[in-house]
Amino acid sequence: MASSSVYTSCLISVLFVLTLETLALQADARAFFAFGDSLVDSGNNNYLATTARPDAPPYGIDYPTHQPTRRFSNGLNIPDLICEQIGSESPFYLDPSLKGQKLLSGANFASAGIGIPNDTGIQFVIKYIRMHRQLEYFQQYQKRVQALIGADQTERLVSEALVLITVGGNDFVNNYYLVPFSARSRQYSLPDYVKYLISEYRKLLMKLYQLGARRVLVTGTGPLGCVPAELAIRGTNGGCSAELQRAASLYNPQLVEMLNEVNGKIGRDVIIGVNTQQMNLDFVNDPEAFGFTKSKIACCGQGPYNGIGLCTSLSNLCPNHNLYAFLGSIPSIRKGKQNHYATDYDRLHSVHEPHEFEQHPGLGCQDLMRNIPS
Repeated sequence: MASSSVYTSCLISVLFVLTLETLALQADARAFFAFGDSLVDSGNNNYLATTARPDAPPYGIDYPTHQPTRRFSNGLNIPDLICEQIGSESPFYLDPSLKGQKLLSGANFASAGIGIPNDTGIQFVIKYIRMHRQLEYFQQYQKRVQALIGADQTERLVSEALVLITVGGNDFVNNYYLVPFSARSRQYSLPDYVKYLISEYRKLLMKLYQLGARRVLVTGTGPLGCVPAELAIRGTNGGCSAELQRAASLYNPQLVEMLNEVNGKIGRDVIIGVNTQQMNLDFVNDPEAFGFTKSKIACCGQGPYNGIGLCTSLSNLCPNHNLYAFLGSIPSIRKGKQNHYATDYDRLHSVHEPHEFEQHPGLGCQDLMRNIPS
């Protein structure tokens, strides 16, 4: 197999895989569904009229073909690692080839740039798949599967599937703090905005439950103020943005409280919360421990910290991207090069000590694996 150094290994992905193993969720999961933003978008945005598209180099730079893989990544992304772990596929929903038996492995509905409310991401122009629309596609997906295997088997497929939701960071970075005196910042104080987001998120999760999901992983935000984009715009003397860090510190605990409340209403732990904030802070503050030398400057971008604008083929590109924790300026780009990562993670009701995860070469779904040399 090819060296593991050429694969995207987002630390957040490792966190998910560890959580999966700990909870044994993958034991009999037969399908995988993903909802959310650029962290988990595996191709949908390439079929939309939007500026948020990973369809040009240097995206895919570490994939064996060195070509973009439709992911906001240097190679693979979070769903690729998870679906390999559970032995499933997760084709993006707008893929024209997603039909017939291929539907039975699940689908990825995520769309880069979106957030919990509909107004997040409007700067990316024209079209993207908002969260409410992603759930509508999920309903549509189930009708298509019912035509193949019937209503009862479709209900079973969905209830036994693993579901991942990664959303929320854009609601601060690309909405509340997008510009000074943004519409949302004039409407809400930060604490009230967080409460609003949590309330809207709760509605989405209850809808997902009503649509049959019974095994759901929900992520919190990372240290929002420490990514190159925010260092460039709001950081002081190389330090993280205090306001964005405050936003994450307000949001994540309330998210966990809400998940507990939803599980209590349902009567069992259907939703598992994954806390990535402290783990990502360790990653930013001590990049050498994870095989990097730079965690504040992006490899690809413009301006201070290469943190201005999107990563494109016209951007500055560092000569040795293996030394940089961020390929681009936003947190949807995280890559690893070492075989071992120290991580920690929270469940809703207990805290586990840090674990090590061995990165296996060749992680990903079968459609990507076709190009990986043996």
